[in-house]
Amino acid sequence: MTISVNDFVRRQVKGSGRTYSSTMSFEEIARHADAQMAKGQYREGYRDGVRVVQADRAKTAHFVCPFVRITEETELEAGVVKRRDNEEAYVQIRAVTGDPVPAGTVDLICYRHDVLRENNEHSTEADWELISIHAVPEGIGELPMGPVTMMRNQLQLPGGTKAYYDSDSWARSVEFWQKFAPLKEN
Repeated sequence: MTISVNDFVRRQVKGSGRTYSSTMSFEEIARHADAQMAKGQYREGYRDGVRVVQADRAKTAHFVCPFVRITEETELEAGVVKRRDNEEAYVQIRAVTGDPVPAGTVDLICYRHDVLRENNEHSTEADWELISIHAVPEGIGELPMGPVTMMRNQLQLPGGTKAYYDSDSWARSVEFWQKFAPLKEN
C-alpha cells in the first residue's frame, strides 16, 4: 500500500483558512498517513474507498487548527468563491475575529485510486492519495463534513464524489458549522 500527495491537499497552507503544518511537508504527512494506515489507525469514510486516518497524537502539535468558536462577538465575513475553475461558486464564511481553538486530534483524509479516477481527480498512480488534512477542535469527537461539500457529493456536482448522506449526517454538519468558523488570516 502506498499513499502519495494529491494536488488538492496542497491548497492547505498558512492563510488558506484550512488546517496546515509549518513543520511537516505534504510528503512527510502522506508517509505518516501510510504508516498509520498500515497499523490500522483509521476508520472508513463516507463511502467505500475513503479512509479517515488518525494522525499519531504526538503529531497533533505540528498542525494548526483554523477554527474559532462563534460567539455573538465574532465578526464574520462572507464571500463568493470557487475551489476549482470547473466548479460552481459557493458562499464561504470566515471569522475575522477570534482565537483559534486548539486541535485535539488530526484526521488525514485519504481516497483510493479508483475513487479519484471516477472524476479524473487522481494526481498519481499510487494506491491511495492524501486529499485533505483536518485538525479537529479539542472536545469534538469527529469533524463533520461541510454542508457545501456534502451537497456537491450528493447532487454529483463538479468536484463532488458520489455519495448519499442520511438526515443525521446533514444535521450534525449544520450544527457544527453554526458553532465554528475558519479564521481568516491576514
